[in-house]
Amino acid sequence: MGREVGLPIGALASRTGTKVNTIRFYEDIGLLPPAARTASGRRSYGPEDVRRLAFIRSARGLGFSIDEIRSLKALAAGPEQDCAEVRALAARHLLDVDERLERMVRLRAELARIVQLCEGGRIADCRVIEAIEATLPSAV
Repeated sequence: MGREVGLPIGALASRTGTKVNTIRFYEDIGLLPPAARTASGRRSYGPEDVRRLAFIRSARGLGFSIDEIRSLKALAAGPEQDCAEVRALAARHLLDVDERLERMVRLRAELARIVQLCEGGRIADCRVIEAIEATLPSAV
């Protein structure tokens, strides 16, 4: 396989801040290549595996989906290509983030409004419960 080996899965997990089961999951879905194996069958990772997993963690931290990370890694495989596709993917992701932020701002405003309704007292008279119930779909 041509990869340096030597780092067990637990050490890879510690070095990258990734749970062992997440590393296995990334291997299962093909985001990480299958690990090299020692003579006893244990997974063993090299520097390229550390870099790849660190990239995945960083991209996940930015909110990129698994499919988007797959696309980014595929595009990165051609370092001489124009990066317009990478920019377009990041721009689409930015639009998604902006939309989520707008929804969160509206959610925050509604929650603040509901909290302001509360005057204390008995649950039977609770304005927060009343406001939440008022937002239930009519089919319930």
